[in-house]
Amino acid sequence: MDIHEYQAKEILSDYGVPIGAGGLAYSPEQAAYRATEIGGEVWVVKAQIHSGARGKAGGIKVCKSENEVAAAANELLGKKLVTHQTGEQGKVCHRLYIEAGCNIDREIYLAFVLDRANESVTVVASAEGGMEIEQLAVEKPESIIKIAVEPAVGMQPFQAREIAFALGLDKAQINQAVTTFLGCYRAMRDLDANMVEINPLVVTKEGNILAVDAKMGFDDNALFRHSNISELRDKSQEDAREMRAADRGLSYVGLDGNIGCIINGAGLAMASMDMIMHAGGEPANFLDIGGGASPERTTKAFNLVLSDDNVECILVNIFAGINRCDWIAEGVVQAVKSIDLKVPLVCRLSGTNVEEGRKILKDSGLPIIMADTLQEAADKAVAAWKEHTGK
Repeated sequence: MDIHEYQAKEILSDYGVPIGAGGLAYSPEQAAYRATEIGGEVWVVKAQIHSGARGKAGGIKVCKSENEVAAAANELLGKKLVTHQTGEQGKVCHRLYIEAGCNIDREIYLAFVLDRANESVTVVASAEGGMEIEQLAVEKPESIIKIAVEPAVGMQPFQAREIAFALGLDKAQINQAVTTFLGCYRAMRDLDANMVEINPLVVTKEGNILAVDAKMGFDDNALFRHSNISELRDKSQEDAREMRAADRGLSYVGLDGNIGCIINGAGLAMASMDMIMHAGGEPANFLDIGGGASPERTTKAFNLVLSDDNVECILVNIFAGINRCDWIAEGVVQAVKSIDLKVPLVCRLSGTNVEEGRKILKDSGLPIIMADTLQEAADKAVAAWKEHTGK
């Protein structure tokens, strides 16, 4: 789960990370009032969307008067911002963060990420801030500093000092940097975050360190331990299909193809999508209904897949272990009868009670295309999709 910049800053501030004065606004009038509250002569109006590269998309405006703040807010609110991270569909801005401007002397990149290969948190930093880490890795790989944190003892002050010295900070800024680095690590550890990124972390001309931007991502599976964090979720910034699935206890990832997939087990789902691609098609989603799929759960899965207008064929591929093929078959029949199915449906059942399941599908009298193997199911799904669409 991702959160907005202003939310991440509020959290990190509680852990000692220095941030500038700022406030949230939902209207141009409120934005101008926030600027008055903050004071100063320069303000930055920032669109709050779950994406990086907002500046390149016009989502960050530097203003030198309250009228400019109001005008910038009027332009950004309700605007769809398209970045390389959002894709062509973009994300709509519904709220703004008004922040005091600062005199930037240097920009630093700082991130704490999970290194799953080493099973530890890795600190990634660079004196070349303001750039995306992928771009840095290509253009200036030598500028990237990496330090692994031992999980048993956590990040130590000496490691924070090593990073600060490696970044070329002045002696007067070392203590500020150490407080910032350790605060970021503690926030990540205490709140089950899987990523903390500050880009840029700036050194002002007055010699202070300031987090100008901040991003945090959290482990969805740990949110039950942090109700205060789960309440920060902004569903308007997430894929509507994935949100509907999560609310119904289903694992769903939206893709760009035309063949909807209803499958149990992540491994089987990946193999099925590969076979669809091999057969010349493209999956529209990754939907895992899990090991205890009841007829009702299967019906929910059908409704969810069909809510995507791009779906022009459905493939049901079930290997029943804990599950039962007859349950799945009952769910498929129940779903097809309850909805106006206008696309081809291919079913492949295997495992527990497979004969009973196949019999239920055959006796239903519904136009369901049966398959015995995964390859046959993928081939028939692609063929049915092509016949249905004339492609």
